[in-house]
Parts: sequence; C-alpha cells; structure tokens
Amino acid sequence: MRTRHRRPLSFLILLVATALVASDAPDPVLRGFTPARSRAQRALEEKFLAVPDPAQAEAHHKTLTAEPHVAGSPADRRTAEYVLEQFRSYGLEAEIEEFYVLLSEPREIKLELLEPVRWSGPRPEYVQADPASDDRRTLMGFNGYSASGDATAEVVYAHHGLPADYQRLREEGVSAEGKIVIARYGGSFRGVKAKVAEENQAAALIIYSDPEDDGYHGGDTYPDGPWRPASSVQRGSVLYIFHYPGDPTTPDGPSVAGAPRIAPADATNMTGLPVLPLSYADARIILENLSGPVAPREWQGGLPFAYHLGPGPAKVRLRVRMDHAIKPVWNVVAKIRGAERPDEIIVLGNHRDAWTYGGVDPNSGTTAMLEMARGLGVLLRTGWRPRRSLWLCSWDAEEQGLIGSTEWTEKHAAELQQKAVAYLNLDSAVAGDRFGASAVPSLKEFLREVAADVADPKGGSVLERANQRLRERLQRGVVPGRAPSGGTEPKPIAARRIDIGNLGSGSDYTAFLDHLGIPATNFGFGGDYGVYHSIFDNHRWMKEFGDPEFLYHVAAARYYGLQALRLAQADLLPFDYQAYGQEIQKYVKGIRNKLVLLSQTNELDFAPVEKAARRLADTGKDLREKYEWALAQGLQPPHLDRVNHALVEAEQAFLLPEGLPGRPWFRHAIFAPGTYTGYASVPLPGVHESIDAEDFDQARHQLEALTAAINRAADTLESAERQVQ
Repeated sequence: MRTRHRRPLSFLILLVATALVASDAPDPVLRGFTPARSRAQRALEEKFLAVPDPAQAEAHHKTLTAEPHVAGSPADRRTAEYVLEQFRSYGLEAEIEEFYVLLSEPREIKLELLEPVRWSGPRPEYVQADPASDDRRTLMGFNGYSASGDATAEVVYAHHGLPADYQRLREEGVSAEGKIVIARYGGSFRGVKAKVAEENQAAALIIYSDPEDDGYHGGDTYPDGPWRPASSVQRGSVLYIFHYPGDPTTPDGPSVAGAPRIAPADATNMTGLPVLPLSYADARIILENLSGPVAPREWQGGLPFAYHLGPGPAKVRLRVRMDHAIKPVWNVVAKIRGAERPDEIIVLGNHRDAWTYGGVDPNSGTTAMLEMARGLGVLLRTGWRPRRSLWLCSWDAEEQGLIGSTEWTEKHAAELQQKAVAYLNLDSAVAGDRFGASAVPSLKEFLREVAADVADPKGGSVLERANQRLRERLQRGVVPGRAPSGGTEPKPIAARRIDIGNLGSGSDYTAFLDHLGIPATNFGFGGDYGVYHSIFDNHRWMKEFGDPEFLYHVAAARYYGLQALRLAQADLLPFDYQAYGQEIQKYVKGIRNKLVLLSQTNELDFAPVEKAARRLADTGKDLREKYEWALAQGLQPPHLDRVNHALVEAEQAFLLPEGLPGRPWFRHAIFAPGTYTGYASVPLPGVHESIDAEDFDQARHQLEALTAAINRAADTLESAERQVQ
C-alpha cells in the first residue's frame, strides 16, 4: 500500500466553500472543464457540429476516389495537392512534406497450374456493372514487398498459415518444406503469414480470399450486394511491420533526402519469399485439385467441396517479379497555432494513399477529415483560436507499411515527445453504421463521452445506438465472453456498455504510441465490407452499400472534431490513469491464468507488478478526483499546467529503453502488436511472448522492466500531485 499525501487544509476549505455556492449549476459540466468554460465549449461545439455536410462529403469522396492512387504515383500526388488546396481554402496554414522511401510494384505476376490439369492465371478482377473492371490504370493484384522469385512445386493447404496451422500439418504427416503453400486471408496480418511460411521453408506463398470470410457466405456479392465477388483480389503489403514499420532501408531514422540507408537485402522487415494474392475463383482451381488428408473441420471454407491438405497432385509454377525503387511520397500537414498553449499539440492523422480507389480504405477517412477541417475553418473565421495547437496530417504510403507517418514521426520525434498531447487517428472511417473505437486505457471513457454527444444518423446518439446494438447482440448470445447458459450470471443487459478496444498496429497510430509513447485513439463506422483492397472499393460501392447519403461521413467528421476540440480546450486533460492501472491489473491476472494452464505458476513472481499497477490506479484516482471536483466547482486549482504535463508524460514513462525482445523499435511496455498476431494488440507483450517462447529467464527480465515502467508512470503522476500539497 502506497503512502497517500495529505492535502493542505486551506485547499480543502476552499473546495468546500466553493461547493456551497456552486452546487446548483443547472447544466451538466463537461469533465475537465469549469462550469463557465463548459458552457462556452458546448456553444462552440454547436457551431462546429452544424458545419459538416453530406453533399460536401460526397463531393470530396468522388474527387479523392476518381482514379487509382497508389503511393508514389502521379495520381497520389494529385490527391495530396487536392487535400492541400482544401486545407488552405479553410484558412489553415498547410504544406506538403516530402520523403524518399523504398516502394514496391509488380513487373510480372504469373501463376500456372501444371498438374493434374493445365490452367493459367491469375485472371483479372471483373464485374460487368462496374467501370472499374476496365480501368487499365489499376495495378494488377500483388503483395507489396514480396520477393521476386520463380517457384515450381506441389501445393499444400495451410488454413490461415499461422504457427499452429503448420504444427497441425506436421501432425497430419504433411510438410510445407519446398512446397508452395496456399493459405486463407484472416486470422492475422498477411505479413505474418509470409514470415511463418518462410520459417517453415516453403518455396512460395499464395494468400486467397475465402468466400466463407468475406464472399457469398455473408450475403449477396458485388455488384448485387456488399460482399466480395469471385474475381476480387485483396492486395496488401507483406512487410514485417511487427518488426519495424516504415521504409525498410531506414530502420534507424527518417527517409529524408540524403539519409543513410541499408540495402533491401539487409532489411529485417522484408520477406525472402515470393508471395501472391489470389481471388477465390482462381484459388478454387488449385484447392479442388488437392488430395491427401481431408482438412480439419475448422479449416473447411466456403467453396463447394471438401478441402484437402495435399501435397499435390496440384502442382503450380508461380512467377513474381517486383520492382523496388526509392520514390517520393507526400504527407500534407496543416497547423492551427494555439492561442494560450501553442506548445501543446493535438495531432490528427488519416492516410490518403490506396491500393486502388480507396472508397472505404482510406478515403472515407480523408473525406471525414476534410469536413472536420472545414468546420474548424468556420470557427477560425469567427476569430476563435484553440487553446492548444492542432495539427492535421494527411499521410502517404500507409498501405505499404505505415511509411508516411512513421518517417514523419521519426523526423519530428524530439518535438513530438516534448509537445504532443495525443494522436487521434482515422483510417477506414465509414463502411456502414456500426461504431467502433480503440484507445489507450486512459482515453477510453473520453471516447464514450464524445460518442454520447454526437448524433447518430439513425436516431439517438452514437453511444446510445452502439449500446443498443450491444444489448441486441447479448440477447442473441453472440458477444464473445458472455457467460454461457448455466454459467456465471452476466451483468444485466441494460448495464452493459460498448467496449473500446486496445491499439495494436495496422494503422498510423503505431509510431506515435508504440515508438514515442504518445496517447492515441482510433475509431470508425464499420459494416458489411467485402471489397477490402480490391478495385471494387470505390465510390460506386460506397454509394450503393457503405453510406449512400454520406450521413455517416458527417457523423465521423463530427466525432473526430469533438475529440479534437475537447482535448484542445480542456482545463484538465481527460486522461484516466485509474482505469489504466485497473486494466494492467486485469492483464497481469490473464498472465497468471496462462501460467496455471501451463502448470508453470512458480516461474514468475507477480507481487511487484501487481503492487505497481495498484499504485498507478490509486495515484490516478487521487489526481483525477481532486482536480475534476475542483474544476466542477468553478475553481482553477493550482499547478494545473504541471498536472496536465504529467498526464501526458505518464504514457511516455511506459517506454522501455531497450525496446521489446528482438524488435527494439517497439518500445511500449503495455501494448504492442503481437509477433504472430499482426494487427491485434498483445497486452504486456514482453512478458507474454517470452512465456510463449518458453524463455522464463527473459520473462523474468521483462516482468522487471514492466514493473519499472509502471512505477515510472506512477512516479510521474505523484510528482505532480506533491506540488499541490
């Protein structure tokens, strides 16, 4: 139990006296604001919320998706210039910031089935109703940063292509060594599939989209419905962003002109295998010609035959020739200088580049950002300035491996760690009407509060509608984690609230949180989105299925703007470290349970880390309650600036000086993408992954480093608290 600091009597008397005269405040006060500033903030927000417009959003979207604009292309440059022009037209100071990065494009993609029948592919994506099918400007389906290669071998089916799947193959007497592996999308990031295939000495890897996952098993396929048609190909990078994201040739710094580089062959985040994405129409021709053991029941997909493991008799020749070249990419950065605290910066970002047209990914997000920026511009024309600075960033080359944002954060790392309050990310903002969000634990309740004040186009607030959907799912028994019939009684359905997830990787918050320790959030409206990374992810799909009236683009712009405005204007930043400490305690309990299953309960001593997590939660509770209560009474408590700085610095205290084992670029002790989960977050990654590797010496070291990081965060908060004693 930590020692609690006693508050000065004069401070308590002042708070009580103020409470007696301020207790009849008629309106609910925004958390972190005084009553007067809360009223002013709500009036400001009303003006902002009135600006985003569906017609304007649709016009932006149509322009941004008018042509394929892969990173580094002339069309990509045109989208940068469009965003720059819009920012400036709203009264924002904006510039294009150029980086020179290694990009990957296909020169030749060829696949031939040699036995037991002859077939040549891959075939082009095509549906007659969509002109995108005939657009010759689109690059063929490919996996970015695939190695070049020419492989001929029998085929083995490996389900999702993850370590457990290869272990199952071995148990069935099937080896992937020297074979061409075919695996389904899903289960993890495609780059993980390439890494695991390489570890298992495969000759090449084919990754296909199975109709059970995003095709006709979901419903009608495009153009009759939103799901993936048979010819559709999911492009995507196979860069090992879980080792380090960004330009493979500049692992230790930004890719500016003249930067020192390593050879691509020396980059540890590039695969040595040729990798090819395939439609399920083409994959069917291979899979139905496999024999060998019948695939396990859970491996069976949506094609109309029993899946077999192989090897053979299907034998294919796969040829992939890639061009890797240093090319320019273009971030667009707009800055609004704060009036009172210009050196405190809220950074907002969305990537702009796309594999093809980017209807959902990412230009629904770019559209929402532009409408949000237009709303800020309207406020600026009234003479308003934010208290803190706002930076709006349109990233490039995210699809290739989070490159634009990573290189920019590496270039500006010192300034960001000194000044950035938070990073607010937006990617695929709209694919339907289902709200979802992720954040560091200290900002999860903040995201719910913002959702309560944004109208949902289908009625109520975004939060109310999300909670209603959660209740409906609970009633149908489809929410993971709900107690089964006869088990522990779940909480009453009416008391449940939407879950805010954890941040892993796969979008541009990665460098901010995992490398620099800057608190981050991410959100979007999801839906039945089956055309991810295909030519059909375009304006036509959005108009037909995603958001026909662009009302959810407006809701996204409003939600994004309210996050930014409240962080920019708050007296007390809304970081909740009580919740953070409590979540860490839950994660530690999860590791304890894992060791019980492994019969290894005596290997690790959890008492110090549990004590540190309780200390963080207690300190966060003391600080938050003291200052929130004072502000709600109309006070400006002492040392508020120092407290705000401590709330930001506490996240950076979680950074590990030596980084995570085997991947030092990732430095956050609490969250990281898993080495084999790809995008998905692994809490307490150093400890978890050391246990998975059965390296308990490393696990003990990581547990000590984790404990020290949590105590550093608590020290940071306590140092601020002591100043008001």
